[in-house]
Amino acid sequence: MLKKLNQFTESHGALRPGRGLVTGVIALTLAILCFLGVMAFHFPQYLTTPELRKQYDVALMRQLLFVAMVVAGGLSLVNVLFNRARWLSAFAFGLVVLGALLGGHQVEVDPNFPDHTPYIGMDWFILDLLGSSLIFIFIEKLFALRKDQPVFRPEWQTDFHHFIVNHMVIGFMLLATNLLVHNIFGWVPVDGVRGWIATLPFWAALPLIILVADLAQYWTHRAYHEVPLLWRLHAVHHSTKHMDWMAGSRQHILETIITRTLVLGPIYLLGFSKEVIDAYIIVVGFQAVFNHANVSVRLGPLRYLIVTPNFHHWHHSQDQEALDRNYAAHYAFLDHLFGTAVNSPRMWPERYGVLGDYVPKGFLKQLAFPFTWKG
Repeated sequence: MLKKLNQFTESHGALRPGRGLVTGVIALTLAILCFLGVMAFHFPQYLTTPELRKQYDVALMRQLLFVAMVVAGGLSLVNVLFNRARWLSAFAFGLVVLGALLGGHQVEVDPNFPDHTPYIGMDWFILDLLGSSLIFIFIEKLFALRKDQPVFRPEWQTDFHHFIVNHMVIGFMLLATNLLVHNIFGWVPVDGVRGWIATLPFWAALPLIILVADLAQYWTHRAYHEVPLLWRLHAVHHSTKHMDWMAGSRQHILETIITRTLVLGPIYLLGFSKEVIDAYIIVVGFQAVFNHANVSVRLGPLRYLIVTPNFHHWHHSQDQEALDRNYAAHYAFLDHLFGTAVNSPRMWPERYGVLGDYVPKGFLKQLAFPFTWKG
């Protein structure tokens, strides 16, 4: 059974209906997330994110965990009984049983633990994977750009490994980013500007924080393309040859830390309120996934103002007219202003990836690539 499961996770392509694979994958995904959720209940101080921990309605979390365990167990048991993808469903059912034996949704949580323990963001990983997959797979099926591209397209495993690591080590990245932001930008005096920004209403502060962040992101992003040493890191992100909701997760961890530091620095300096920063995080989180998605969205004239999937797909293209273009993450007009917008008679690019395809495949090889590349 483990051998078949390993072969399945190393494969790619469309899941043919009628064989239990679709329901089996859903059951296995839910079973894994439920098991991780049970572990998070057992060890919240080490497996949950402090910022999210304060916001949870524990009773609601227990109900969601219970429902997910019932759905995963029910789907997998039906498949086993009707001999549909039995090996896949049996593994999923076993995980549900194991989670139940470990206490399931009834695990008691001891609230008396220190706040400043080292942690990995397992809860953030669970919530983001569930939210992103449910929303964006649906959107991609509804408005697909490349209709023949399956959910499990080639190299999905590599991007999923990046997704896991970049979410699990969120504690380390936040610590590193905060340390760098305070050390690099903490000395700059901006008291007068801070006071002005503090008086801005929410509706004015939100587009301003997005503009500040995108200006920092634009020049940081452009440097990744124009400085050879930085391109070594950024080439990993560009190596994906298939655009979908998970493609944006392919990013070297050092690039993530550098970019977040340089983008969050000006925001920290200018003193935007917590409510505005929280709203900005929601916007950037949505756009980061949506603009990589396999969706046929251009938004007419608005595409000259804001970044759309069409705009960002061109940035990932191997087509000659698209190389080193379309750097903005939120406001497309920045590229038109600075002369770096793609100008092509075609609506969509033909090919994605790094020109020359020299970035290796696989998460570990891509992690080491910036330090081993001889080009």
